[in-house]
Amino acid sequence: MITYILNFIRREDGADMVEYALILALVSIVAIATLTSLGTSVDAVFGVADSAMAGAS
Repeated sequence: MITYILNFIRREDGADMVEYALILALVSIVAIATLTSLGTSVDAVFGVADSAMAGAS
């Protein structure tokens, strides 16, 4: 029984999966923040272009 517990403590099978999940979560958060920030900037650029086209005609 003691050897079973010691082997269970030493095993690191699930550690890789947890690390991959944390990396995926971090990448997702950064991607969402970047796209949100870029979305407002792109919207502003299209607004300026729309105003310029409306004023030209």
